[in-house]
Amino acid sequence: MTSRPEADHETTPSTVSASDSSSKTTSNTRKVFVRTYGCQMNVYDSERMTDVLAPEGFEATHDLEDADLVILNTCHIREKAAEKVYSELGRIRKVKEERAKSGKDMMVGVAGCVAQAEGEEISRRAPIVDVVVGPQSYHQLPDLLQKARGGRKVVETEFDIDAKFDHLSDQAQKHVLKRAPSAFLTVQEGCDKFCTFCVVPYTRGAEVSRSVEQIVTEAERMAASGVREVTLLGQNVNAYHGEAPDGSTWGLGRLLRRLSEIGGLDRLRYTTSHPRDMDDDLIEAHRDLKTLMPYLHLPVQSGSDRILKSMNRRHTREEYFRLIDQIRAAAPDIALSGDFIVGFPGETDQDFEDTMDLIRRVEYGSAFSFKYSQRPGTPGATMEDQVPEDVKSARLAELQALVSEQQKAFNASRLGMTCDVLLEKKGRNPGQLVGKSPWLQPVQLDAPEDLIGSIQAVEIVEIGSNSLFGQLFDRQDTTQKARPVPATVV
Repeated sequence: MTSRPEADHETTPSTVSASDSSSKTTSNTRKVFVRTYGCQMNVYDSERMTDVLAPEGFEATHDLEDADLVILNTCHIREKAAEKVYSELGRIRKVKEERAKSGKDMMVGVAGCVAQAEGEEISRRAPIVDVVVGPQSYHQLPDLLQKARGGRKVVETEFDIDAKFDHLSDQAQKHVLKRAPSAFLTVQEGCDKFCTFCVVPYTRGAEVSRSVEQIVTEAERMAASGVREVTLLGQNVNAYHGEAPDGSTWGLGRLLRRLSEIGGLDRLRYTTSHPRDMDDDLIEAHRDLKTLMPYLHLPVQSGSDRILKSMNRRHTREEYFRLIDQIRAAAPDIALSGDFIVGFPGETDQDFEDTMDLIRRVEYGSAFSFKYSQRPGTPGATMEDQVPEDVKSARLAELQALVSEQQKAFNASRLGMTCDVLLEKKGRNPGQLVGKSPWLQPVQLDAPEDLIGSIQAVEIVEIGSNSLFGQLFDRQDTTQKARPVPATVV
């Protein structure tokens, strides 16, 4: 399994709004509060939960205390993830007790990867939880909630990804929703790689791909609802092998070519990839498709062949270098992103230096780095020569200083450039909008609110610590899908 940037740490919890097509508020409307931890796929799943619950009379709320149903959509990647869930459930229990005093009921559900891993243990340790549902079963939420209302504690963690995908397809055909300009679309789930540090194969299961028809249908509905940019999601997205209408099997490159034909869908991205599944057709798609953005997240985790072998990554550093050369030959303006784990069991000073050397040679536009943490049930958790915490911390600080330097250099190389920016939402200051560059950098600029959802030519006039600042070049929406102005690759 290749860890995605957001999947490899717990993000700040976020609530998910119901779709604009939710049932109109009536006197018996119930409210659902969904708190999401972890990766983009969890964000996608949380949005689909609100879609599933909307026909049942639920509308989303950002106020936990106002909710009739609270769902924690959990991530199991980081250390002590389960304990953080139990801690949050303790806080929810107090809210539920306060609501009960005024005669208001509250149901509580735990979804996602912690739910998959902990199962019955959650019901045992947290009696306030009514429903425990794994990431492949959330489409059953209405039925599960109905069972729970009868007084049963419901635990549903059986794997049935195909049923989930079929349901997603049905939902896409029923609803045309008004969505944000940028959206996620799951095309593949699960992982067969079994990296020794990763718990995902045990919580998300084996690799399964949605059919081409299902994906195209959902993407067309997204485009019809105002989505301009779609990010294809998968635990191992470039291992995609979906069935086409003629019965043949398509890889990710061919799927991207088909999606690029959808009118109104002007930008395509995908995450997260494994180096071993980066085939020639996918690399050529980066060369050929103007809609495929010049950004690639391709984690390597370590620059040491010895540690890569111990991690069961099944590639060497030299193979990774050759792949990077091939990608950059096809798409010279591409920005590369990566994941790095420091302090994996047995990592020596030389192993760490090999990682630093790899980073210097590749020169990333951005990167995500983490200290190794032992995940119960994974081979890495029982390996000998666990690295002391103080050594891991020192190495992480050194590595992050290097990748921060590279990211600043890459951002600085955008200064003075004119590029297409997808304007997505209002900024913090009056009259300000926030958008996204082709290289996934946030861009802030002064522009009228009616330009939200459009793609505008923007000159980058200032470089901030975490974002770029731009100036509107003109108000002509670049619907011709023009490639961004070529940039010097750092």
